[in-house]
Amino acid sequence: MISGYEQLRVWERAHALVLDIYAVSRRFPRSEIFGLASQLRRSAVGIASNIAEGHARSTRREYAQFCFIARGSLAETRYLLRVARDVGYVEPNDYEKLIELSNTVGKMLNALTKFLRREK
Repeated sequence: MISGYEQLRVWERAHALVLDIYAVSRRFPRSEIFGLASQLRRSAVGIASNIAEGHARSTRREYAQFCFIARGSLAETRYLLRVARDVGYVEPNDYEKLIELSNTVGKMLNALTKFLRREK
């Protein structure tokens, strides 16, 4: 039995994505501190924080709902990464690495959601 969200591999990967996005977004122009950089960081944090909040809920159904919300934040993060790449704020190699990690998180979130939605 997993006692804390920190033990979930999906949360670990989502947290790693947050840290990588913070590292990359530090190189954005200062004019983007309250724009794209902030929105990208918030969406990435939303993935991991919704996994954590869902884990604390009392039912599997509630937990699954927070996983759905995390998936929405993941989609937003992917799009914002694309914008950042297309305007030249994120190098292609960094973009590929972040998208690969986001794909891993997405697959793991899908598996967790499927598990939570199964009847006991």
